[in-house]
Amino acid sequence: MQLLKDRILADGRAINSDVLKVDSFITHQVDIELMEAIAADFAEHFKDEGITKVVAIESSGIAPALMTAKALKVPLVILKKQPSKLLNGSLLQTEVTSFTTAKTYELTASPKFLKAEDHCLIIDDFLANGEAVTGAIRLLRMAHATVGGVGILIEKSFQPGRKKLEGAGFEVYSLARIKSMKSGQVEFEE
Repeated sequence: MQLLKDRILADGRAINSDVLKVDSFITHQVDIELMEAIAADFAEHFKDEGITKVVAIESSGIAPALMTAKALKVPLVILKKQPSKLLNGSLLQTEVTSFTTAKTYELTASPKFLKAEDHCLIIDDFLANGEAVTGAIRLLRMAHATVGGVGILIEKSFQPGRKKLEGAGFEVYSLARIKSMKSGQVEFEE
């Protein structure tokens, strides 16, 4: 998606060869018009997949996932990084290690909102090693729901996430695929 690539080049900052800062338009301050365009692209790409729910991991993936759910006219389910005191009863939980923070957390969902008949689209802001998305897939499988695809805003193609997910049989649709971030310069895949 050229609009997202242009925004990354204009306002993103490659902190080092592994970390891209996009806080002025995705992760801290959210550009609503960009999110609408992202959602339209995801909705168009996955329109024939029979998606019944969009799933996002808190927190940076929520904005694009919400807009995508609205475009597809389906509910959004947010997977929590910590169990809420309000979520009681049986919870679906799995351990995930974040590439960005190098911290491990319990990814949690209520089985009340994920059912066997659900065919879910996972939306996330970044794809690096694929750990967060793999954790989301584990939770969906615990609920006996299926995965209709994975939508990623920014993929770091030089890391193994795509290969891991495609190797497991999942479609990965990324809007901006980064080939490298050497010397603070972002280079995209063709």
